[in-house]
Amino acid sequence: MLDLGPQTREVKALLDGIGDDQLAAPTPCEAYSVGDVLSHLLGLSLAFTDAAKKNLGASTDQNPDGGLPPLPEDWRRRLPAQLDELAAAWRSESAWEGETQAGGVTLPGDLAGVVALNEVLLHGWDLARATGQDYRGDAASLEASIGMLSQADSMEMRGTIFGPVVDVPGHAPPLDRAVALSGRSPDWSPASR
Repeated sequence: MLDLGPQTREVKALLDGIGDDQLAAPTPCEAYSVGDVLSHLLGLSLAFTDAAKKNLGASTDQNPDGGLPPLPEDWRRRLPAQLDELAAAWRSESAWEGETQAGGVTLPGDLAGVVALNEVLLHGWDLARATGQDYRGDAASLEASIGMLSQADSMEMRGTIFGPVVDVPGHAPPLDRAVALSGRSPDWSPASR
């Protein structure tokens, strides 16, 4: 079992640093603006909370390619609460056992937990980069993310969920390695797009 709490807290710490004037700004996740990443985090935090609780239904059935709803006005209140609920749900041993569903895909609970963690880690990095904020990866979170992303080719995720691996030096920090394995450039900045 992994604790999603350290990474969800890191993402929550970014939220006060995001101005309304930044919501339309680009992010390293090419198809998403800052507002889109926030909307995606709202959706995935709910879906993966339900996946942990095995409350399968509308939230866990929805394919992420189905489009994003508009960012609600109360996102600053809702997202921190949903991130807390996400971390709490994955503290239960039963979340990591058996099968569950997320994004319309049935998968083992232990893999779903790592996918949830990876989503929070990477989209937090997207927000930090796009809004000029510092961001850290929790050591255990980074290890799990790198492990999963290193196997993306064998899990047929490369090209559908993740882009081609970006080359980084062997001595690159773990966060840079995770970002690069996801298909993002660790040196991305709004000016470089």
